[in-house]
Amino acid sequence: MTTELRSVTGVRQAITVVLPVRLPAPPSWGEGPIPFELGSRRADAQTRQTYFTPAAARVLYGTPERPCRWYRFVQLTHGPLHLHGLELLRTATDRSHRHALAILHFTVEGPALLETLRAIGHRHTAGDDPLTGPLDPEALLSGVAELRTAESPFAIARPYTVAFLTPGPAHTAALRHDGRLSDTADSWLWQLASRSTDADFPSAPEHLSSRADHTVRISADWSALVLRHGAAFLGHRPDQGDGDFYDFAALHHRTIYLDAILLGTVQRDHIDELTDALSGVFDDPNLGPRVAALEQRIASFRSTYWRQHLTAHGPANELLLAFQAQYRLADRFAEILAEAADYSRLVQTQDSQQIAGALGVLTILGLPLSTALGILQVLDDHDPGHLLLALGAAALATAVAFTSRYGRLVLASLRDRVRSGPD
Repeated sequence: MTTELRSVTGVRQAITVVLPVRLPAPPSWGEGPIPFELGSRRADAQTRQTYFTPAAARVLYGTPERPCRWYRFVQLTHGPLHLHGLELLRTATDRSHRHALAILHFTVEGPALLETLRAIGHRHTAGDDPLTGPLDPEALLSGVAELRTAESPFAIARPYTVAFLTPGPAHTAALRHDGRLSDTADSWLWQLASRSTDADFPSAPEHLSSRADHTVRISADWSALVLRHGAAFLGHRPDQGDGDFYDFAALHHRTIYLDAILLGTVQRDHIDELTDALSGVFDDPNLGPRVAALEQRIASFRSTYWRQHLTAHGPANELLLAFQAQYRLADRFAEILAEAADYSRLVQTQDSQQIAGALGVLTILGLPLSTALGILQVLDDHDPGHLLLALGAAALATAVAFTSRYGRLVLASLRDRVRSGPD
């Protein structure tokens, strides 16, 4: 019975690496995602679009008029890793029009899957980073895109990884027994998703039972777990090789299920940017136009990117919700909406006060003057001296009115208006 994942060689082993990059211009690659094939099935953009809602498909694959995704096949082996292809997904935001994601598709040979993941995650006792030498992303993307460092907005400290492992008959720790899974299966799944062992990141015993709560049971044959810095897919029955159901599982995890996680990544970056924009709303004295612009950006994000339902098929939705839960995206977006509503009410209150102040000024200035002129008109008095006397009385009444409580409130409103600056 094999229970130590570090010594396991699965029947199928794959890693997908997602990196934040800057994309100066569209590359001269093929348009769309990598069209992985399985028999007569070709998982190109046209096929994948039938799986997702039109709004989600436009974010993930673009349109013929405005492409946002490109691919290039590459066959390169270095150590246990074999690179099959590269993808670029444009993820431009309002502030950063060059932001994109680079996606690298690998298979892994030998008992190196977990150790490769640990090395990518820079675990303390792991080996050297495998994404070096011929597999260095900077070299692979040279002349096309450049990596964003951890100091850049929305750049993650380490690449996001998606691992895939199917067991053989001897890997009983991952298999179902009488229809039930052991705790070891979920432990394997957690290690692959977290890129760590219990020695790297010892979990509190009280939390061990909750690991399964975040697991997506795609079917009886396999499960998935989505964490903040990685995701994993693990089979629960022996893989019989070519012709097995896992042919479809291997295809789906690299295509539609990966795309669900990529959409969550795009949502996270936009929410990060909106949160940052809201935090600086008072940096500019012109609050009204700034809040109006933020409301427009929030509405645009909501209509374009904010999706919690991708498809009529369940697993992709569950994977997206799992990613959103890891970053509290739903809660954070609700907070953004509430904060923007508060600022909008503040602007409306200021506008109402300013309108009331303007009306007060018109009342204080106009009422005495119109009364005095009205009296002269009724009396049919055209004496210039009487007119000057009426104007003086009106001015005196206006001055007295400005010293009243109402007049002081009007003047205070005007002073606040001057301090805040014109909108």
